[in-house]
Order: sequence, then structure tokens, then C-alpha cells
Amino acid sequence: MAFQRNILITGGAGFIGSHVVRHFVNKYPAYRIVNLDALTYAGNLENLKDIESRDNYVFVKADIRDHDAVSRIFDQYDLDGVIHLAAESHVDRSIANPMAFVETNVIGTVVLLNAARAHWKDPEGKRFYHVSTDEVYGSLGETGYFTETTPYDPRSPYSASKASSDHFVRAYFHTFGLPVVISNCSNNYGPYQFPEKLLPLFINNIKHQKPLPVYGDGQYTRDWLWVEDHAEAIDVIFHKGRLGETYNIGGNNEWTNIDLIHLLCDIMDEELARPKGASRELITFVKDRPGHDKRYAIDASKLKNELGWEPSVRFPEGLIRTARWYLTHEDWLERVTSGAYQQYYEQQYGKR
Repeated sequence: MAFQRNILITGGAGFIGSHVVRHFVNKYPAYRIVNLDALTYAGNLENLKDIESRDNYVFVKADIRDHDAVSRIFDQYDLDGVIHLAAESHVDRSIANPMAFVETNVIGTVVLLNAARAHWKDPEGKRFYHVSTDEVYGSLGETGYFTETTPYDPRSPYSASKASSDHFVRAYFHTFGLPVVISNCSNNYGPYQFPEKLLPLFINNIKHQKPLPVYGDGQYTRDWLWVEDHAEAIDVIFHKGRLGETYNIGGNNEWTNIDLIHLLCDIMDEELARPKGASRELITFVKDRPGHDKRYAIDASKLKNELGWEPSVRFPEGLIRTARWYLTHEDWLERVTSGAYQQYYEQQYGKR
């Protein structure tokens, strides 16, 4: 079958990546979607079991730091597009091991850029889309929003590594004429998120009546974006975004951590038929982590005004949907946190 486009999505077995892969496979049957993932702890092929047999979907296990492997993939599939999501993304892990974030987020991105530059002799119709984070902008005060022109001010090894990769992508656009576009998004939430992250962790802890550790005073503020809205925004930017431009993607859903957790506790009490207020008793304030940014908030008006995208799911609705998904997918949660997934992978693809 001849495909209209051949698009590489890196990190496609991860949380956001799996939603993007599913979106593109389902919406564009004439596109071949090549999912490249190293299947580290947060990459899980069970996230994509519903599409793994589709004719326009291919999975390739590889590491974006491996230049030879990446180059072979460009050759084999005649790629004309890249949507780059593969990254180490957990702030606490970056504090414990900054070098792992440099190797994957910076070096891995440059390896991909070099492969695209080498294989795209004619940039016409090609596109390298780099997906980044609002954390590169640093921390806001009580007012104001991050815009695409906000100066970079990363505060953690994670955000510093993403800021560096952003700069490399822009440098390849200006120096080599590589056709690139960048987006910086706010906190994503929804199904298939690895359970070390706040919402799935707290949903699981509430269910099992374990403590809910809240950093500092709980007044840290984040903008929350429904992951399927993010996938739709990536689709719009990939197809219509102006080359060399950056687009901020936000959910217009600012919540302090403590207010979010209170809301989640109340939702879980209702879903689990517990007395109202029971889950709030599990909240435990713990010592703050180093370099914790006080507030993030995205101004996504450029994306709305230029490309017509805006979020469709408000946070209380999305939080209920998220809680119900994890409560009804206990088998998924058990497999991704145990050895069962390793067995599934080996049955499908052989030993890692």
C-alpha cells in the first residue's frame, strides 16, 4: 500500500505519545504512523493494544540516542514527518539523575535533527515537530501568563534539558533551514498516565486509603490540559502551524495543588461510595522539593487565533472521567506496575 505520508512519532508508547499515535492512526488511515519507543519504565505497548493490528501502524523498538537505528528508520520508512515526544519527563527523577535527562532530551533530540537533515535533501513537504513543556519558562507570580515570547528560565534539570532541546530545534531551523515547529504545553492528564504522576498516584492511594503526600503548603498552581485535547492540538499544529514558530498549548484550567486534591478527594468519595470528606483525611503535607516552581499558566491565544484550536474539556469533567478510567482499569494499573507487562512484551516482541 502506498501511503500519502510517513510520520514518525517518538515516545509513542508513553502517556501523551500513545494518545497522539491513536489519534493519527484512527483519523488518517492514508498515513503510515511509525511509533518509535525505547520502552523504558513509562513506555507501555498495552496503551496501544486497540490499534496494534492496524495496517497503517508500525511499532519499532529503538532509542532516539542511537544514530544508526534512527537513520535506518528514516531510510526504511521514507519519513516525511516527525512528531517528537520521546523524553524523560519526571522532575523528581531529574533531580536524582540529571545526566539521564541530558542524554535523552538533549542528545536524543539532536540525533533526530541530524537524521532529518541528512535524509531531507528537499525540505518541501517535510516537517519536524518538537513537543516541549511550559516548564522551560520558569515560574510565574500570582498574575500573568506564559506566552511564546516569554524568556526561558528553567529551574529544574528536567526543564533545563527541555529548554536546551528547544534551542537546538530552533538553531537547526535558522542554521540549516530544517522545517520545524515547536509547541510548549501545560500539565496533561487523562487515561494511560504512568502511576508515578500526581493524579493516577493519588487516585490509587485514595482507593487503597494510603497517604496523599502534598509538597509544601499545596499552593503551587498548574494549568491542566486534557490529553486528548492536546493530541488534537498537535494534529492542528503539525498540519497548519507556520514553520519556525512556537505555539503554547494550555487548558485554561488553573488549579492550586491543594484545591485540585480536594476536588479529587470529593470525586473519589462519591465514586467509591464513601462518606464525604473521608479521602481528605489522607492528605499529608511533606517537605518541598528543590527548585519547585510556584505557578505555571499558559496563554494559548496564538494557537486559537491562528489555527482555531481551543480546549474542549473543562477540568472538573475531565477529572471525573480520569478517576473513573483508573477505577475501571485496575488490570492495566497492575500490569504496568508489575512484571506482567514484561511477559506481555516478550510474548509479542521477544526479550528486551
